[in-house]
Amino acid sequence: MQADSCMWQEGIDAVADIVNDNSSFAVKQQSAIFYHSFAEVFGLKKSNIELCNSLVNNPNTTLTPHSVYSVQESDFKSVCRSGDYPLSIHFKESEAEELLFKGEGPLAEWYSKVGFQCDFLHHKSPSRRIVDSIPAQRSVMLVHNCHITQEDIDTIMGHFTAPVYWVLCPRSNRYISGKITEAVNLLRKNNLTICIGTDSLASNHSLSILEELKCFDSIPLEELLRWATTNGAKALDFHPKGLINISGVDLKNMKLTSDSQIKRVL
Repeated sequence: MQADSCMWQEGIDAVADIVNDNSSFAVKQQSAIFYHSFAEVFGLKKSNIELCNSLVNNPNTTLTPHSVYSVQESDFKSVCRSGDYPLSIHFKESEAEELLFKGEGPLAEWYSKVGFQCDFLHHKSPSRRIVDSIPAQRSVMLVHNCHITQEDIDTIMGHFTAPVYWVLCPRSNRYISGKITEAVNLLRKNNLTICIGTDSLASNHSLSILEELKCFDSIPLEELLRWATTNGAKALDFHPKGLINISGVDLKNMKLTSDSQIKRVL
């Protein structure tokens, strides 16, 4: 409830939220914020898809696979090929994710140690698994993108006819991989649609979009605000209605500062 109230006061009108159980829905039903909840399917030994199927009875809740490395083939394709709602998929969080599809690296070694068998490595790469499994006309949000390459972008954008939203979670990305600028530079170079997320409090100190934007001090403020507002709204097919005030802005250079603060006006 406290996090919901803080987000509202900072001007957040809509949230794409990952759910693994029923614990957040009571708060969401009382909130002024619009929530789209993604019931996240995962499991390499035992799938949680039955639990997730029960969660979609809640308002504005749909299925999505957690990532390309944590869901076996049948569940991944089942979720990706049914329905027409957007998908939200963790993508290229680490180098280990790419190496897994070659049977190498720390993720492959850990899976082998604990007895996980992956039946999807024939796709050869994370980006190939995305395009082999998701219909071209289905919109997708790819989240994190810490280690994306030009080849990933070419593969994915050459497949989809529906919008692809590239979601950056700067502070979480820094915590996960130590990388922020590499991904954003490549995404901007390709004129892709960037959105801003926070990930969860498991990898972040707060759920403040403003604090995420402060990580990009060399990017024009107008562009940052588009990432944080209209792009995210389009991803959720949501029409923004709020009004915010951002104080402590360097008006000469039109940039955020460490002293910048945000407050809801309407």
